[in-house]
Amino acid sequence: MTELTRLRAQIEAFAPYNEQEEADRRQMLADMDCFSDLLTRENATAHFTASCWIVNPDRTKVLMAYHNLYQSWAWLGGHADGEADLLSVALREANEESGVLAAPVSPDIFSLEILHVAPHVKRGKFVCAHLHLNATYLLEADDKSPIRCKPDENSAVRWLSVQDVLSSVSEPAMRPVYQKLMEKAARQT
Repeated sequence: MTELTRLRAQIEAFAPYNEQEEADRRQMLADMDCFSDLLTRENATAHFTASCWIVNPDRTKVLMAYHNLYQSWAWLGGHADGEADLLSVALREANEESGVLAAPVSPDIFSLEILHVAPHVKRGKFVCAHLHLNATYLLEADDKSPIRCKPDENSAVRWLSVQDVLSSVSEPAMRPVYQKLMEKAARQT
């Protein structure tokens, strides 16, 4: 079984939490039928990304970074860049962006989202509007572990109490996503 076949099987097996996840799951599978290059940014329409929702052991805090591009507190994650093992992508991004060694609560996809990315300039180059076909993984880390920022991507990394997450986020479209993730994580205790 190829890594891409394995990713497809994981998305097919994913049990949606709500209508949004079911609709996005169906669309991701349809996109996989239509496009052969969803694992790279070469597909300017849509491509896979992996995010992580990093919680402390008692689920009272979430590790977030102040993202330079979006000027908002945000989850950690990044582009697949050719890799179909999105859990590995999420774990790598968590460590690269925060210095934290987080462990998966489960190897399974925790949440699915198709996210609209507005046109922007990154590293001096224009990036047109596109979609992120995002798989989120629930990770756990010790909130006493040392953390650091990754200056080319974020200007701060902090453990936020779950009560403060939504009021700290300045991207309105992400608030429902984070609300959903907090609800789902609370059920995982």
